[in-house]
Amino acid sequence: MHKIFSHLAFAAALAAVAVPASAQFAKPEDAVKYRQSALSVMGTHFSRVGAMANGRVPFDAKVAADNAELVASMSKLPWAAFGPGTDKVGNTKAKPEVWTEQAKYKEASEKMMGEATKLAAAAKTGNLDALKTAFGATGASCKACHDAYRSQ
Repeated sequence: MHKIFSHLAFAAALAAVAVPASAQFAKPEDAVKYRQSALSVMGTHFSRVGAMANGRVPFDAKVAADNAELVASMSKLPWAAFGPGTDKVGNTKAKPEVWTEQAKYKEASEKMMGEATKLAAAAKTGNLDALKTAFGATGASCKACHDAYRSQ
């Protein structure tokens, strides 16, 4: 019986992961809070890497790698929370173009995720110059998306 229960629990957990991310939000307001939280956490860790890349704090390869890895992980989270109905609720800075230019927005988000992955890889090398280069490219992808899709 215990073995059957553990298999059922595993199957339930697997099914929960397979459910589309947009289905996990009971209300559009929940999705807005989720995406804002994910972007905030990502920004915090990106700033920590930036402080080292820009010489404001001493370079620490392990701290840079840990923070860059978190940036890469967090970069994958917010996009499902830009679903239908989330454009009209909450205190959001997202421009209407997020929803009216979905293909371009998806392309911009994918570019940023790719750059964040490159940032994590560069940070793992322990090479400050590689980190600076990857930080610049990642920051540029963030800025491009903010310029097009975020109200100031």
